[in-house]
Amino acid sequence: MRDPDVLVIGGGVAGLFCAYHLRRAGAGVAVLERGPVGGPQSCSAGNTGFVGTHGAAVPALLDMKRHSLEMLRELCASGPLADTFAAPGMIIAYRTAPEFEQARRAVPSLVARGIPMRVLAPGELSALEPGLEFAVHGATYNEEGAYLRVPGFLRELANVLHDMDVKIHPDTEALDVEVTGRTVRQVRTTRGEFRPKALVLAGGAWSAQLAGKLGIRLPLRPVRGHAVTVDAPAPRRPVTLGEAVLAIAPTGAGFRVGGGRELVGFDGAVSPRQVDGMLRTVRQYLPHLLGLGRAAPTQAWTGFRPTTPDGVPFIGRAGPYQNLYVACGHGHIGMGLAPAGGRLLAQLVAGERPDLDPAPFQPGRYDNSPYDNSYDNGGRP
Repeated sequence: MRDPDVLVIGGGVAGLFCAYHLRRAGAGVAVLERGPVGGPQSCSAGNTGFVGTHGAAVPALLDMKRHSLEMLRELCASGPLADTFAAPGMIIAYRTAPEFEQARRAVPSLVARGIPMRVLAPGELSALEPGLEFAVHGATYNEEGAYLRVPGFLRELANVLHDMDVKIHPDTEALDVEVTGRTVRQVRTTRGEFRPKALVLAGGAWSAQLAGKLGIRLPLRPVRGHAVTVDAPAPRRPVTLGEAVLAIAPTGAGFRVGGGRELVGFDGAVSPRQVDGMLRTVRQYLPHLLGLGRAAPTQAWTGFRPTTPDGVPFIGRAGPYQNLYVACGHGHIGMGLAPAGGRLLAQLVAGERPDLDPAPFQPGRYDNSPYDNSYDNGGRP
C-alpha cells in the first residue's frame, strides 16, 4: 500500500493506537517504524508499562488516562492481548515521614477526582506483598493500578493491526516530506516513496525534526530515561518508589525498574552510573529484593521520552497543512495515554466531534496557530 488513506510515521504505542482507531474508522492505514516494532530503538519498548489514573495532575490527562484504561480492559479482555495486561493494583511507597504525610493528606482530594487511592494501614503492605520486606515509612494504594507487559504488548498489538489489514513497514525511516501548497503530497523513506491522503507524525522525540522540515515548531525535548531488567524474586504488582520517582513492574522471570530524566540530547548510550544508582535506590526501599546485592541486571535500556513543556502531548492538525496531524509528546506516560489519544487523533482526522476536549492537546498552542483541532474535515481521507 504505497497510497494509503493515512500514513502513520512511528510504530511505538502512540503510532500503533492511531493506526488502530483510524482503521476501525474505515481508513486504509500504513505505519512506518525505523526499526522492528517493539525493538530497542522505540521509547515504548523500554517502558515499565504503567497505566491507570495515578499521578495525573492535569485534568485533561486524567480524563485521557481514564478513557485509556477502560479501552485497555476491553481490548485485552480476551484474545492475543489478554496475557499482556494485568490490573492487580499499584503500591506507592515512601521512605520518609514528610513525603508519606504529604501523600496521605492528598488522598481525599484524589478520591474526590475519581482516583481510587487509599492509605495502607499497618500490616496491609506485607499482606499485599507477603514475600517482600519494605524499608519504608508508609504507602498508599491505587486499586485500579495496572500495567502492560512490554515489549510483548507492542508486538501483539502489531499482530492485531496486521489482522485488521494495517500495513506495517519496519526498518523504514522517513527522510523528507514533499508538499504542494497546504497539502502533503509525498513522504520519502529509506524504502521508497509513499503518497498518503493524510499524514500523522507519531515518531516520538524525532517528530520535531520532521515537523521542522515543514516549517512547524514542535517544542519537544528528548528526555533520556533508563530501564533495567533483573531476574530475581519480584513484587506481585507494580510498585512506585515515591520520593525516587522510580517504577517497578513484574516481568515473567523477575522485574523491570524504570525511571530517570536527563536532558542530554540524543545521546543513546546506556549510563552505568544511572543503572547502578537505580538499583541502589531499589535496595533502599526493598533491601532484599535484589537477593542482598547478588542479582545483576540481565538487560539495560535507554531511550528518549518525547516531552512537551507542559507535560501534555501534541494531538491534532498541525500548522497550515490540511492533511498533516501529529500525535507525540506523551513523555513517560505514553502507555497510559496512547489508547484514548489515538482515538482522539482518529476522530479529528475524520472530522468527527471527539469524545475528549481536544483544546489542551493543540499542537500549535505555543505559537497561537489558528489551524489546530478544528472540526472541519479538510484532511479527511
